[in-house]
Amino acid sequence: MVRDGYIYGLTLLVVAGAVVWATHGWAWALIPVLLAAFFLWFFRDPERAIPDGVGLIVSPGDGLVTETVSIDTPGGPRQRISIFLSVFDVHVNRSPIAGVLTSVRYQKGLYLNAMNPASAERNEQNVVTVQGSGYEVTFKQIAGLLARRIVFNYREGDRVERGQRVGLIKFGSRVDVILPAEAELRVKVGERVRGGASVLAAMPKSQVSGDSSLTPAQGRLFPSGSQGGGAK
Repeated sequence: MVRDGYIYGLTLLVVAGAVVWATHGWAWALIPVLLAAFFLWFFRDPERAIPDGVGLIVSPGDGLVTETVSIDTPGGPRQRISIFLSVFDVHVNRSPIAGVLTSVRYQKGLYLNAMNPASAERNEQNVVTVQGSGYEVTFKQIAGLLARRIVFNYREGDRVERGQRVGLIKFGSRVDVILPAEAELRVKVGERVRGGASVLAAMPKSQVSGDSSLTPAQGRLFPSGSQGGGAK
């Protein structure tokens, strides 16, 4: 479980205890107890079996694939996969590939509904680029209508492994993954994916220069000395 679950959950249980002490009954304490149970469930962080294979790109988050589209970028043509995370999904984010973080850029913005295509550019977001072995993948942690906090725990120059825990978006949100144009998509709109476990795409072997993915790295969500981007 993410530590936020313990913080919110235990705080609300303390509130419930104070309410019971003050009112000598459980009626009014039911609300903080239910909220505590919700937060303990929401901030769950299950273990995942990370696929092992050359050039595989896994989902950075749990959710519903809402779009797969070709886009033009300053670096040339790319593909974008959009994943919507509802309040019921696991919100821990993972690295889609193994490599070095070449860019970590936090951008303030709006809180449009994450299902709105405009949210990809206008909402508050954290944009991360991972340089792999012969190719790079960018993923965006995008705040949604309810999300008010984006957490990312690594810095430019850090090494991450495929499926490694790297951050968190609190409450409903969206993750966009920007892939090379040559990547072969393995998902379709309407499919549900799981962070770290579901393969979104695969790079042609000719484009991969000795993929150095090690055994699946789970990582700690809050490593020592890490920092997270923050919203309001």
